Amino acid sequence: MPNSKACKVMAAGTAVAGSLAFTVTPGVPRSLAPRGATTTGAKTSKADGFAAPALAAALGASACAAARRQTRGAKTSKPRTAQRVVDEFEDVCEQTGVTLSRYCIELANRGIIDEDLSSIFNSIREAAKVISKLVNTAPLKQAELLGLQGEINVQGEDQKKLDVITNDVFKNALRYTGKMGTLASEEEDEPVDGARAGESSEVIPVLSEEFADTGKYICVFDPLDGSSNVDAGIPVGTIFGVFQEPDPAECELPDDLSKGLSEDQQRCLAGTLQPGKSLVAAGYVLYSASTELVLTFGQGVVGFTLDSSIGEFVMTRPSIKIPARGKIYSCNQGNINEWDQPMRDYIEAIRKGEGESKKPYSLRYIGSMVGDIHRTLLYGGIFAYPADKKNQDGKLRLLYEGAPMSFIMEQAGGKAITGHSRVLDIPPVGVHQRVPVILGSAEDVDECKKFFDSSDDPALKARCEKRLQGLAA
Repeated sequence: MPNSKACKVMAAGTAVAGSLAFTVTPGVPRSLAPRGATTTGAKTSKADGFAAPALAAALGASACAAARRQTRGAKTSKPRTAQRVVDEFEDVCEQTGVTLSRYCIELANRGIIDEDLSSIFNSIREAAKVISKLVNTAPLKQAELLGLQGEINVQGEDQKKLDVITNDVFKNALRYTGKMGTLASEEEDEPVDGARAGESSEVIPVLSEEFADTGKYICVFDPLDGSSNVDAGIPVGTIFGVFQEPDPAECELPDDLSKGLSEDQQRCLAGTLQPGKSLVAAGYVLYSASTELVLTFGQGVVGFTLDSSIGEFVMTRPSIKIPARGKIYSCNQGNINEWDQPMRDYIEAIRKGEGESKKPYSLRYIGSMVGDIHRTLLYGGIFAYPADKKNQDGKLRLLYEGAPMSFIMEQAGGKAITGHSRVLDIPPVGVHQRVPVILGSAEDVDECKKFFDSSDDPALKARCEKRLQGLAA
């Protein structure tokens, strides 16, 4: 077993590196700041104090590389689940346990993920630590971090200062890996090229024979979901999903999607518009009493908790499985009179104890998607942000909210639907496309779907069919 003291020192070194990689000392000229410390694009902010985590990623990999050992039972006919991979770990450091860095290295060694994806998650890890620090210190730096930025994003929502800052942190962290082809965020009007800030990329039309060589992966993310709750100290989170950039021959877009977009934007758009079932990884980070990172590579769901004493995410939930049925429902019940009739009937049934379980369900609703879904994932039940009369296609964004969360939920044994159809089957037709989302325990979601399937509302079924055909805006 590795020397405990040495292992702790390596982990502490990684924590220091993470801080150094993102911090530019106040007063240092921009010309002396680490590359990536400044931001580019349509949105600007006061985030110049954060640089990309090249040093942290490198030292984090070095620290964990010392713990590599040959795996037990390399050949097995059993499914490669997250739990099985963890069970096979050797020489786990007593002081740190299994860190996220170690976990990614093990998966790369076993051929479950490649080194590019491992590098991307190193950057996500470092960005999450910085955002956690920002959220925790926001009440102490209200003038700098809280309140409105003074701009409106593409959804027509007021941008908070932390929205812009955390978007820059996450974007810069991913760009610096050099492994990203395209980035799409809630806070960006259009997808942006994954090339590092300051680097030029050749502009190639969408339907040309090859794309610019900017990386093989696409990351979609909401840097700070529920940011309006930060002022009140309510849990918030980051949501992200990773796609593999498609074969250019498969990138076929309707003609009308190209109107008003530059060729560079069209190329980015082609790369990001994939249904959720094409995700290769997804996860979220919950910033609450503790900072938890939950992720899946399509091999089950694993949870890590940030240990601030060593600056590392340590595995605390090696295999997350949602209960088959719960007794909690989570939704904004104040809008119930505006929902489609099947959804109203279902909620009324489980609330009164007239559902299949014959037991009344309790309402629990934070109003922060990451917090509500995290509770649902651990305790079971159902989370819903359904369509209503005003928002017939729902309010959650498909690409970087609905799809990643649905992928995680299915990997944990749950289900996710829009009403009649599966969320992961819907092909996006716009980066910020909205979609109704109902997800949670498999039996609860199945029960809800029965209410929709028995509905004779032709308009409701038509909307679901249009989404599946890629016709919904």
